[in-house]
This record gives sequence, C-alpha cells and structure tokens, in this order.
Amino acid sequence: MSRLSNRSGAISRTLKLAAIMPAALALSGCVSFGGEPPESLLNLTSDLTAPSGQGGSVVNDDAIFIATPEVPARLDVTRIPVRVSDNEIAYLQDAFWVEKPARLFRRLIGETVRARSGVLVLDTDGAPLNAKIAIRGTLREFGYDATRSAVVVRYDAIISNDQGADDSRFATFRLEAVEEGVTPDPVSVGQALNRAANRVAQELADSLVRSSAAEAPSSE
Repeated sequence: MSRLSNRSGAISRTLKLAAIMPAALALSGCVSFGGEPPESLLNLTSDLTAPSGQGGSVVNDDAIFIATPEVPARLDVTRIPVRVSDNEIAYLQDAFWVEKPARLFRRLIGETVRARSGVLVLDTDGAPLNAKIAIRGTLREFGYDATRSAVVVRYDAIISNDQGADDSRFATFRLEAVEEGVTPDPVSVGQALNRAANRVAQELADSLVRSSAAEAPSSE
C-alpha cells in the first residue's frame, strides 16, 4: 500500500509539471529579462591630456569647478538624437553612449581645461562648490542633423569668477562646432561628435586662459 501511494504521488507531481511547462514557455515569449546588449558603447575622449604626474594647487582661489551641464529632455538619455525635421526627433539606431552625454562632456571639458591651464580642476560630483572660478552651462545640441548630414555640438557656457568682497564677474559664451558630410551610422556619428566636442572644449579652455591672463596683475 505504501509503495502504491508513493507511485501515485510521483505520477501526480509529473502531471503538475507537465501542465506548468507550456504556460512557462508561453510566458517566456512575452516577458524579457533584459534586452540584447549593444555590440559597443560610445565614449568621449579628450584630444588634450595633462602630463602624467601633473598636479594642481589645492587652494580654492586657484581651482576651477566644472558643473554637469543642463540638457533638454532629448539629451537626457544615452542615445544620439537625430533631427529629422524642424519638429521631429528620432534616435540613431544601435548607437549608445557609455553614460549620459552631459557627464561625458563635463569630463571632457575638465580634462581639456586641466591640460590648457595646468591648475586644479574639480569636475566630479563630490567637488566643493566654493572654487574661485566656476563653469556652468547648458548643452543645447549634441546629436545628428539628418537634414544636412551633420553633427552639431552647441554649449552655452557661463563662467563666474568670485573676486571676494561681494565682487563676482560673469562671462557668457555660445560655443558651437558643426561637422558636415557625416554618414548616419554609430561609428561615424560617434567619432564626429567626439571631434566636435573637443573643438568646443578647447575653445572654452582657450577663452578661460585668455580671461585669466587679462586679469593677472602686471609684473611691471
């Protein structure tokens, strides 16, 4: 009797599993537990880098703080926006940044300014906000314009210089780089955006260096 009972229990469990399996297989066709990862991820790299071992002053009067740029909603993703018309935006297929472009652009500016100026650059979230010089702004364009086969990088920068004693100076710049004749594929667009972003970052760094030199007291 005991042997028959065990056998009946085994048959019952087998029937239950047989009933569950088709339902599980059907469910697996509707529910995804993670999409296919992209073959590669795009990144921004600086054409200019500070020499190995180069440090910087730790005095706030000499430091430059760089904030993460503000961005419109279409850029607050890891995709590359494509301007199809004046009022239509799509995203470039199979093109993904390693992280959101605002943070990549911030680090690119930081490395470029560091290499150009040789001073301490604070370009991380944990950096203090009381540096003498601060760079903030809005990254308004960072994508592909299909109407002219071009990449466009446009950054509105605000440079504040805290002179102390309630004396703060501000300078604003609209910096733009356009590269035309770019084919709409991830590699070509990614490389063109990297070149354009570097031109914007270098122009900003050069403006900052010229401004600092103009404000420096004369040695005569």
